[in-house]
Amino acid sequence: MDFLASAIDIFLHLDKHLADIIATYGSGWTYALIFVIIFCETGLVVAPFLPGDSLLFATGAFAASGALDIVPACVTILVAAVLGDATNYFIGGRLGIRVFDNPQSRVFKHEYLERTQAFYDKYGGKTIVIARFVPIVRSFAPFLAGVGKMRYSYFATWNVLGAALWVIVCAVGGYLFGNLPFVREHFSIVVLTIIVVSTLPGIIEIIRVRRARRMR
Repeated sequence: MDFLASAIDIFLHLDKHLADIIATYGSGWTYALIFVIIFCETGLVVAPFLPGDSLLFATGAFAASGALDIVPACVTILVAAVLGDATNYFIGGRLGIRVFDNPQSRVFKHEYLERTQAFYDKYGGKTIVIARFVPIVRSFAPFLAGVGKMRYSYFATWNVLGAALWVIVCAVGGYLFGNLPFVREHFSIVVLTIIVVSTLPGIIEIIRVRRARRMR
């Protein structure tokens, strides 16, 4: 049971355990684990709780220290993110809107659906790009694109662009700034700040939608 609990903790908080994973298993297995986490976080609508932005930033920071190589790290994340969104899109196309019928569901909450729908209403296809930087919305945006039968070639273009920008901003950002003395000494604060900043668009959109409803 201790092993299982430890494995689950690593899976849910890989960004915090990255140093130990690299030291114990080497870069090869670390890349594989990063791939799995990113793929699940973007590809499975039931896994919005997995680390995303913070994991990318931590990966970039460890690449800057020499523990990982920035090129295979970025390629790993990019491929996982693109395949994840594509998988999520096809799952949405198969399951449809009926998965949100249960009001008691802890995963398929209507507030998540409404938050993502608000982004689609405002930004259209660009939602796929913007959603990359917004936790929860990131997991639901491709799913809803599938539900809404968005043309796949159109979706795929935004999917690849969004994944590339996500890697550049978060992973390359970690590579460039992750080992600055201040960032190194306050790493948890910096990661928390990244999460808060990336969540702000979603929070603002929720407030805007709720205000609009009250005015009707």
